[in-house]
Amino acid sequence: MENVQAIKQRFEIIGNDPKLNRAIQKAIQVAPTDISVLITGESGVGKESMPKIIHSLSHRKHGKYIAVNCGAIPEGTIDSELFGHEKGAFTGAVGTREGYFEEADGGTIFLDEVGELPLTTQVRLLRVLENGEFIKVGSSKVQKTDIRIIAATNVNMIEAIEKGKFREDLYYRLSTVEITLPPLRERGEDIHLLFRKFASDFAHKYKMPPIKLEADAANYLVRYRWDGNIRQLRNVAEQISVLETNRNISLAVLQSYLPNHDRQVPSIVNGKKAESDFSNEREILYKVLFDMKSDLTDLKKLTLELLKHDSSQVQETNQGLIQRIYGSKPSEPAEASFQKNITELSLLPASDHSNHTPNFHHATIADDEDDDNDYLLAETIEEEPLNLEEQEVELIRKALEKNKGKRKAAADELGISERTLYRKIKQYNL
Repeated sequence: MENVQAIKQRFEIIGNDPKLNRAIQKAIQVAPTDISVLITGESGVGKESMPKIIHSLSHRKHGKYIAVNCGAIPEGTIDSELFGHEKGAFTGAVGTREGYFEEADGGTIFLDEVGELPLTTQVRLLRVLENGEFIKVGSSKVQKTDIRIIAATNVNMIEAIEKGKFREDLYYRLSTVEITLPPLRERGEDIHLLFRKFASDFAHKYKMPPIKLEADAANYLVRYRWDGNIRQLRNVAEQISVLETNRNISLAVLQSYLPNHDRQVPSIVNGKKAESDFSNEREILYKVLFDMKSDLTDLKKLTLELLKHDSSQVQETNQGLIQRIYGSKPSEPAEASFQKNITELSLLPASDHSNHTPNFHHATIADDEDDDNDYLLAETIEEEPLNLEEQEVELIRKALEKNKGKRKAAADELGISERTLYRKIKQYNL
Protein backbone atom coordinates (compact mmCIF):
# COMPACT_ATOMS: atom_id res chain seq x y z
CA MET A 1 0.00 0.00 0.00
CA GLU A 2 1.37 3.43 -0.97
CA ASN A 3 2.04 5.99 1.75
CA VAL A 4 0.62 9.51 1.96
CA GLN A 5 3.68 11.24 0.54
CA ALA A 6 3.77 8.97 -2.50
CA ILE A 7 0.10 9.59 -3.18
CA LYS A 8 0.55 13.36 -2.96
CA GLN A 9 3.38 13.21 -5.49
CA ARG A 10 1.40 10.94 -7.79
CA PHE A 11 -1.72 13.12 -7.80
CA GLU A 12 0.13 16.46 -7.48
CA ILE A 13 -1.41 17.34 -4.13
CA ILE A 14 0.46 20.22 -2.48
CA GLY A 15 0.55 20.73 1.28
CA ASN A 16 1.52 19.19 4.59
CA ASP A 17 -1.47 20.10 6.74
CA PRO A 18 -2.30 17.32 9.26
CA LYS A 19 -6.02 17.38 8.34
CA LEU A 20 -5.18 17.00 4.67
CA ASN A 21 -2.80 14.14 5.41
CA ARG A 22 -5.47 12.44 7.52
CA ALA A 23 -8.01 12.69 4.68
CA ILE A 24 -5.55 11.11 2.24
CA GLN A 25 -4.72 8.37 4.76
CA LYS A 26 -8.42 7.49 5.08
CA ALA A 27 -8.76 7.35 1.29
CA ILE A 28 -5.81 4.93 1.10
CA GLN A 29 -7.27 2.71 3.83
CA VAL A 30 -10.78 2.51 2.37
CA ALA A 31 -9.67 2.06 -1.27
CA PRO A 32 -9.31 -1.80 -1.28
CA THR A 33 -12.89 -2.23 -0.04
CA ASP A 34 -16.23 -1.61 -1.79
CA ILE A 35 -17.48 0.68 0.98
CA SER A 36 -19.41 3.78 -0.11
CA VAL A 37 -17.57 7.00 0.68
CA LEU A 38 -18.90 10.53 1.22
CA ILE A 39 -16.42 13.37 0.77
CA THR A 40 -17.38 16.65 2.44
CA GLY A 41 -15.86 20.11 2.44
CA GLU A 42 -16.37 23.61 1.12
CA SER A 43 -16.49 24.35 -2.58
CA GLY A 44 -13.02 24.56 -4.10
CA VAL A 45 -11.07 22.48 -1.56
CA GLY A 46 -10.19 19.76 -4.08
CA LYS A 47 -12.74 17.05 -3.27
CA GLU A 48 -12.44 15.62 -6.80
CA SER A 49 -8.95 14.26 -6.01
CA MET A 50 -10.17 11.82 -3.34
CA PRO A 51 -12.32 9.53 -5.58
CA LYS A 52 -9.47 9.31 -8.10
CA ILE A 53 -7.13 8.15 -5.33
CA ILE A 54 -9.67 5.60 -4.09
CA HIS A 55 -10.41 4.24 -7.58
CA SER A 56 -6.73 3.95 -8.56
CA LEU A 57 -5.90 1.96 -5.41
CA SER A 58 -8.94 -0.34 -5.59
CA HIS A 59 -9.44 -3.66 -7.36
CA ARG A 60 -11.70 -1.74 -9.79
CA LYS A 61 -8.81 0.36 -11.13
CA HIS A 62 -9.04 -1.35 -14.54
CA GLY A 63 -12.77 -0.64 -14.72
CA LYS A 64 -14.38 2.63 -15.80
CA TYR A 65 -14.29 5.72 -13.63
CA ILE A 66 -17.12 8.16 -14.36
CA ALA A 67 -17.50 11.54 -12.63
CA VAL A 68 -20.98 13.10 -12.66
CA ASN A 69 -21.80 16.63 -11.53
CA CYS A 70 -25.32 16.18 -10.17
CA GLY A 71 -25.86 19.92 -9.82
CA ALA A 72 -25.22 20.54 -13.53
CA ILE A 73 -27.87 18.13 -14.86
CA PRO A 74 -31.48 19.43 -15.16
CA GLU A 75 -33.95 17.74 -12.81
CA GLY A 76 -36.08 16.51 -15.69
CA THR A 77 -33.26 14.53 -17.34
CA ILE A 78 -31.07 13.39 -14.44
CA ASP A 79 -32.84 10.01 -14.07
CA SER A 80 -32.24 9.33 -17.74
CA GLU A 81 -28.57 10.37 -17.45
CA LEU A 82 -27.91 8.14 -14.44
CA PHE A 83 -30.09 5.11 -15.17
CA GLY A 84 -30.74 5.31 -18.92
CA HIS A 85 -34.07 5.21 -20.79
CA GLU A 86 -36.03 3.14 -23.25
CA LYS A 87 -37.08 4.28 -26.69
CA GLY A 88 -40.23 6.43 -26.50
CA ALA A 89 -39.96 6.88 -22.73
CA PHE A 90 -40.44 10.64 -23.21
CA THR A 91 -40.51 13.19 -25.98
CA GLY A 92 -37.17 13.11 -27.76
CA ALA A 93 -36.26 9.57 -26.64
CA VAL A 94 -35.69 8.28 -30.17
CA GLY A 95 -33.67 5.30 -29.02
CA THR A 96 -32.58 3.24 -26.03
CA ARG A 97 -29.78 4.82 -24.00
CA GLU A 98 -27.46 3.38 -21.39
CA GLY A 99 -27.11 5.41 -18.20
CA TYR A 100 -23.94 6.02 -16.20
CA PHE A 101 -24.69 3.19 -13.76
CA GLU A 102 -24.91 0.71 -16.62
CA GLU A 103 -21.92 2.19 -18.44
CA ALA A 104 -19.66 2.08 -15.36
CA ASP A 105 -20.57 -1.51 -14.42
CA GLY A 106 -17.56 -3.05 -12.69
CA GLY A 107 -15.99 0.36 -12.04
CA THR A 108 -16.49 3.47 -9.93
CA ILE A 109 -18.94 6.35 -10.26
CA PHE A 110 -18.28 9.67 -8.56
CA LEU A 111 -21.41 11.72 -7.79
CA ASP A 112 -20.26 15.28 -7.20
CA GLU A 113 -22.71 17.70 -5.52
CA VAL A 114 -24.88 14.76 -4.49
CA GLY A 115 -26.81 17.07 -2.16
CA GLU A 116 -28.45 18.61 -5.26
CA LEU A 117 -30.17 15.36 -6.32
CA PRO A 118 -33.99 15.52 -6.53
CA LEU A 119 -35.84 13.40 -3.95
CA THR A 120 -37.22 11.05 -6.63
CA THR A 121 -33.70 10.35 -7.88
CA GLN A 122 -32.53 9.79 -4.31
CA VAL A 123 -35.01 6.92 -4.01
CA ARG A 124 -33.58 5.28 -7.15
CA LEU A 125 -30.02 5.78 -5.91
CA LEU A 126 -30.87 4.21 -2.55
CA ARG A 127 -32.01 1.04 -4.34
CA VAL A 128 -28.71 0.84 -6.23
CA LEU A 129 -26.79 1.17 -2.98
CA GLU A 130 -28.87 -1.46 -1.18
CA ASN A 131 -28.99 -4.26 -3.77
CA GLY A 132 -27.32 -3.02 -6.95
CA GLU A 133 -30.62 -2.81 -8.86
CA PHE A 134 -32.03 -0.08 -11.08
CA ILE A 135 -34.74 0.39 -13.69
CA LYS A 136 -34.36 2.48 -16.83
CA VAL A 137 -36.79 5.31 -17.40
CA GLY A 138 -39.76 3.94 -19.31
CA SER A 139 -38.88 0.30 -18.59
CA SER A 140 -40.25 -2.31 -16.20
CA LYS A 141 -37.20 -4.55 -16.34
CA VAL A 142 -34.95 -4.63 -13.27
CA GLN A 143 -31.24 -4.54 -14.12
CA LYS A 144 -28.20 -5.28 -12.00
CA THR A 145 -24.99 -3.30 -11.76
CA ASP A 146 -21.74 -3.94 -9.88
CA ILE A 147 -20.53 -0.47 -9.12
CA ARG A 148 -18.85 1.48 -6.35
CA ILE A 149 -20.36 4.84 -5.47
CA ILE A 150 -18.30 7.74 -4.14
CA ALA A 151 -20.18 10.96 -3.45
CA ALA A 152 -19.16 14.49 -2.56
CA THR A 153 -21.01 17.55 -1.31
CA ASN A 154 -20.42 21.02 0.06
CA VAL A 155 -23.90 21.03 1.61
CA ASN A 156 -24.46 20.55 5.34
CA MET A 157 -26.22 17.21 5.04
CA ILE A 158 -27.71 17.23 8.54
CA GLU A 159 -29.40 20.58 7.83
CA ALA A 160 -30.57 19.30 4.43
CA ILE A 161 -32.13 16.25 6.13
CA GLU A 162 -33.89 18.44 8.72
CA LYS A 163 -35.32 20.62 5.93
CA GLY A 164 -36.55 17.54 4.03
CA LYS A 165 -34.23 18.11 1.07
CA PHE A 166 -32.21 14.91 1.51
CA ARG A 167 -33.21 11.44 2.62
CA GLU A 168 -31.74 10.38 5.93
CA ASP A 169 -31.49 6.70 4.95
CA LEU A 170 -29.59 7.61 1.77
CA TYR A 171 -27.19 9.81 3.76
CA TYR A 172 -26.25 6.95 6.06
CA ARG A 173 -25.82 4.59 3.11
CA LEU A 174 -23.51 7.03 1.33
CA SER A 175 -21.48 8.02 4.39
CA THR A 176 -20.32 4.59 5.51
CA VAL A 177 -16.94 6.32 5.55
CA GLU A 178 -16.84 10.12 5.54
CA ILE A 179 -13.74 12.02 4.46
CA THR A 180 -13.63 15.74 5.26
CA LEU A 181 -11.22 18.09 3.51
CA PRO A 182 -10.26 21.26 5.44
CA PRO A 183 -10.84 24.74 3.96
CA LEU A 184 -7.75 26.58 2.70
CA ARG A 185 -7.86 29.19 5.50
CA GLU A 186 -7.19 26.39 8.00
CA ARG A 187 -4.08 25.31 6.08
CA GLY A 188 -2.00 28.41 6.79
CA GLU A 189 1.40 26.89 6.05
CA ASP A 190 0.17 25.45 2.74
CA ILE A 191 -1.22 28.67 1.25
CA HIS A 192 2.05 30.28 0.14
CA LEU A 193 3.34 26.90 -0.98
CA LEU A 194 0.32 26.44 -3.24
CA PHE A 195 0.61 29.97 -4.59
CA ARG A 196 4.25 29.42 -5.55
CA LYS A 197 3.32 26.15 -7.28
CA PHE A 198 0.56 27.87 -9.28
CA ALA A 199 2.86 30.79 -10.15
CA SER A 200 5.49 28.34 -11.44
CA ASP A 201 2.90 26.42 -13.49
CA PHE A 202 1.55 29.59 -15.14
CA ALA A 203 5.03 30.93 -15.80
CA HIS A 204 5.78 27.72 -17.70
CA LYS A 205 2.39 27.75 -19.45
CA TYR A 206 2.61 31.38 -20.62
CA LYS A 207 6.41 31.37 -21.10
CA MET A 208 7.21 34.24 -18.76
CA PRO A 209 9.19 34.69 -15.50
CA PRO A 210 7.35 33.52 -12.38
CA ILE A 211 5.85 36.11 -10.06
CA LYS A 212 7.16 36.49 -6.53
CA LEU A 213 5.41 37.99 -3.50
CA GLU A 214 7.11 40.54 -1.28
CA ALA A 215 7.23 39.72 2.44
CA ASP A 216 4.19 41.79 3.51
CA ALA A 217 2.19 40.44 0.55
CA ALA A 218 3.10 36.85 1.48
CA ASN A 219 2.00 37.46 5.08
CA TYR A 220 -1.26 38.93 3.89
CA LEU A 221 -1.81 35.99 1.54
CA VAL A 222 -1.75 33.62 4.51
CA ARG A 223 -4.15 35.75 6.58
CA TYR A 224 -6.76 36.19 3.83
CA ARG A 225 -9.97 34.11 4.28
CA TRP A 226 -10.05 32.48 0.80
CA ASP A 227 -13.79 31.80 0.71
CA GLY A 228 -13.27 30.21 -2.73
CA ASN A 229 -10.45 28.04 -1.32
CA ILE A 230 -7.85 26.50 -3.68
CA ARG A 231 -9.89 27.36 -6.77
CA GLN A 232 -9.84 31.05 -5.83
CA LEU A 233 -6.12 31.00 -4.99
CA ARG A 234 -5.31 29.44 -8.36
CA ASN A 235 -7.46 32.01 -10.16
CA VAL A 236 -5.69 34.92 -8.40
CA ALA A 237 -2.26 33.47 -9.19
CA GLU A 238 -3.18 33.17 -12.87
CA GLN A 239 -4.56 36.72 -13.10
CA ILE A 240 -1.46 38.25 -11.54
CA SER A 241 0.85 36.10 -13.68
CA VAL A 242 -0.80 37.29 -16.89
CA LEU A 243 -1.56 40.93 -16.10
CA GLU A 244 1.39 42.21 -14.03
CA THR A 245 4.55 43.29 -15.84
CA ASN A 246 6.47 43.75 -12.60
CA ARG A 247 7.13 40.20 -11.37
CA ASN A 248 7.69 41.32 -7.74
CA ILE A 249 4.20 41.63 -6.31
CA SER A 250 3.63 44.18 -3.54
CA LEU A 251 0.89 44.11 -0.93
CA ALA A 252 -1.10 46.83 -2.71
CA VAL A 253 -1.00 44.93 -6.01
CA LEU A 254 -2.08 41.67 -4.33
CA GLN A 255 -4.99 43.38 -2.56
CA SER A 256 -6.23 44.82 -5.83
CA TYR A 257 -6.91 41.24 -7.02
CA LEU A 258 -8.71 40.16 -3.85
CA PRO A 259 -12.42 40.97 -3.45
CA ASN A 260 -13.23 42.29 0.03
CA HIS A 261 -9.50 42.24 0.75
CA ASP A 262 -10.11 43.36 4.35
CA ARG A 263 -11.59 39.93 5.11
CA GLN A 264 -8.82 38.18 7.00
CA VAL A 265 -8.77 35.09 9.14
CA PRO A 266 -9.24 36.10 12.84
CA SER A 267 -5.91 36.10 14.64
CA ILE A 268 -5.05 33.21 16.94
CA VAL A 269 -4.09 34.06 20.52
CA ASN A 270 -2.86 31.24 22.75
CA GLY A 271 -4.51 28.73 20.49
CA LYS A 272 -7.89 30.52 20.64
CA LYS A 273 -9.60 32.81 18.18
CA ALA A 274 -9.67 36.50 19.05
CA GLU A 275 -12.81 38.03 20.48
CA SER A 276 -13.61 39.49 17.05
CA ASP A 277 -14.39 36.01 15.75
CA PHE A 278 -17.71 35.99 13.89
CA SER A 279 -19.05 33.04 15.87
CA ASN A 280 -18.45 34.89 19.15
CA GLU A 281 -20.19 37.96 17.76
CA ARG A 282 -23.21 35.86 16.83
CA GLU A 283 -23.34 34.37 20.32
CA ILE A 284 -23.24 37.85 21.87
CA LEU A 285 -25.97 39.08 19.51
CA TYR A 286 -28.20 36.08 20.33
CA LYS A 287 -27.72 36.72 24.05
CA VAL A 288 -28.68 40.39 23.66
CA LEU A 289 -31.81 39.43 21.70
CA PHE A 290 -32.85 36.84 24.28
CA ASP A 291 -32.30 39.39 27.09
CA MET A 292 -34.45 41.91 25.21
CA LYS A 293 -37.19 39.33 24.81
CA SER A 294 -37.05 38.54 28.52
CA ASP A 295 -37.22 42.25 29.43
CA LEU A 296 -40.23 42.71 27.14
CA THR A 297 -42.03 39.80 28.81
CA ASP A 298 -41.31 41.28 32.25
CA LEU A 299 -42.50 44.69 31.08
CA LYS A 300 -45.81 43.20 29.91
CA LYS A 301 -46.20 41.48 33.26
CA LEU A 302 -45.52 44.73 35.12
CA THR A 303 -48.02 46.63 32.97
CA LEU A 304 -50.76 44.08 33.74
CA GLU A 305 -49.98 44.40 37.45
CA LEU A 306 -50.39 48.18 37.16
CA LEU A 307 -53.81 47.73 35.58
CA LYS A 308 -54.99 45.56 38.46
CA HIS A 309 -53.44 47.22 41.51
CA ASP A 310 -52.38 50.55 42.94
CA SER A 311 -49.07 51.77 41.45
CA SER A 312 -47.42 52.25 44.85
CA GLN A 313 -48.31 48.68 45.83
CA VAL A 314 -46.89 47.39 42.54
CA GLN A 315 -43.67 49.33 43.09
CA GLU A 316 -43.21 47.80 46.52
CA THR A 317 -43.77 44.19 45.39
CA ASN A 318 -41.80 44.47 42.14
CA GLN A 319 -38.82 46.53 43.30
CA GLY A 320 -36.21 44.20 41.77
CA LEU A 321 -38.04 43.96 38.44
CA ILE A 322 -38.43 47.74 38.20
CA GLN A 323 -34.76 48.25 38.99
CA ARG A 324 -33.68 45.77 36.27
CA ILE A 325 -35.99 47.10 33.53
CA TYR A 326 -35.81 50.86 34.12
CA GLY A 327 -32.57 51.17 36.08
CA SER A 328 -31.75 54.40 37.91
CA LYS A 329 -29.12 57.10 37.89
CA PRO A 330 -26.92 57.54 41.02
CA SER A 331 -28.89 60.63 42.00
CA GLU A 332 -32.28 59.23 41.06
CA PRO A 333 -34.03 56.43 43.01
CA ALA A 334 -35.42 53.51 41.05
CA GLU A 335 -38.97 54.53 42.02
CA ALA A 336 -38.48 57.97 40.46
CA SER A 337 -36.97 56.49 37.30
CA PHE A 338 -39.87 54.04 37.09
CA GLN A 339 -42.46 56.79 37.57
CA LYS A 340 -40.70 58.94 34.97
CA ASN A 341 -40.78 56.15 32.36
CA ILE A 342 -44.45 55.51 33.06
CA THR A 343 -45.23 59.19 32.53
CA GLU A 344 -43.30 59.30 29.27
CA LEU A 345 -45.05 56.22 27.96
CA SER A 346 -48.45 57.52 29.12
CA LEU A 347 -49.00 54.28 30.97
CA LEU A 348 -50.06 56.06 34.17
CA PRO A 349 -50.50 59.78 34.94
CA ALA A 350 -47.57 60.83 37.14
CA SER A 351 -49.83 62.72 39.58
CA ASP A 352 -52.44 59.99 39.90
CA HIS A 353 -51.83 57.68 42.88
CA SER A 354 -55.45 56.81 43.62
CA ASN A 355 -56.70 53.26 43.92
CA HIS A 356 -58.83 53.22 40.79
CA THR A 357 -57.91 51.06 37.80
CA PRO A 358 -56.46 53.19 34.97
CA ASN A 359 -58.83 53.49 32.02
CA PHE A 360 -56.58 52.50 29.09
CA HIS A 361 -58.19 52.52 25.70
CA HIS A 362 -57.62 53.45 22.13
CA ALA A 363 -60.45 53.40 19.63
CA THR A 364 -60.58 54.01 15.92
CA ILE A 365 -63.57 54.13 13.61
CA ALA A 366 -62.95 52.33 10.32
CA ASP A 367 -64.92 53.25 7.25
CA ASP A 368 -65.45 52.09 3.69
CA GLU A 369 -67.51 54.49 1.62
CA ASP A 370 -68.64 51.74 -0.72
CA ASP A 371 -69.74 49.44 2.10
CA ASP A 372 -72.49 50.18 4.60
CA ASN A 373 -70.95 47.75 7.07
CA ASP A 374 -68.93 50.44 8.85
CA TYR A 375 -67.58 49.19 12.13
CA LEU A 376 -65.66 50.30 15.16
CA LEU A 377 -62.32 48.75 16.05
CA ALA A 378 -61.45 49.16 19.69
CA GLU A 379 -58.18 48.03 21.25
CA THR A 380 -58.38 47.81 25.00
CA ILE A 381 -56.39 46.34 27.83
CA GLU A 382 -59.05 46.82 30.45
CA GLU A 383 -60.18 43.79 32.43
CA GLU A 384 -63.90 44.37 31.62
CA PRO A 385 -64.89 44.62 27.93
CA LEU A 386 -66.21 48.01 26.84
CA ASN A 387 -69.55 48.56 25.12
CA LEU A 388 -68.60 49.34 21.51
CA GLU A 389 -71.73 51.36 20.81
CA GLU A 390 -71.15 53.59 23.86
CA GLN A 391 -67.54 54.14 22.87
CA GLU A 392 -68.59 55.09 19.35
CA VAL A 393 -71.19 57.55 20.56
CA GLU A 394 -68.70 59.11 22.97
CA LEU A 395 -66.03 59.52 20.27
CA ILE A 396 -68.50 61.11 17.85
CA ARG A 397 -69.78 63.48 20.54
CA LYS A 398 -66.24 64.56 21.49
CA ALA A 399 -65.29 65.09 17.85
CA LEU A 400 -68.37 67.30 17.27
CA GLU A 401 -67.71 69.30 20.41
CA LYS A 402 -64.04 69.78 19.55
CA ASN A 403 -64.93 71.01 16.05
CA LYS A 404 -67.88 73.14 17.24
CA GLY A 405 -70.48 71.08 15.41
CA LYS A 406 -68.72 71.18 12.04
CA ARG A 407 -69.46 67.77 10.58
CA LYS A 408 -66.79 67.79 7.87
CA ALA A 409 -64.03 68.64 10.35
CA ALA A 410 -65.37 66.06 12.85
CA ALA A 411 -65.47 63.39 10.13
CA ASP A 412 -61.86 64.16 9.20
CA GLU A 413 -60.92 63.95 12.88
CA LEU A 414 -62.55 60.51 13.16
CA GLY A 415 -61.14 59.28 9.85
CA ILE A 416 -64.54 58.59 8.27
CA SER A 417 -66.58 60.15 5.47
CA GLU A 418 -69.00 62.99 6.13
CA ARG A 419 -71.85 60.82 4.80
CA THR A 420 -71.01 58.06 7.29
CA LEU A 421 -70.85 60.59 10.15
CA TYR A 422 -74.26 61.97 9.18
CA ARG A 423 -75.71 58.45 9.25
CA LYS A 424 -74.16 57.80 12.68
CA ILE A 425 -75.56 61.09 14.08
CA LYS A 426 -79.01 60.17 12.85
CA GLN A 427 -78.65 56.60 14.17
CA TYR A 428 -77.71 57.72 17.70
CA ASN A 429 -79.96 60.84 17.78
CA LEU A 430 -76.96 63.11 18.51
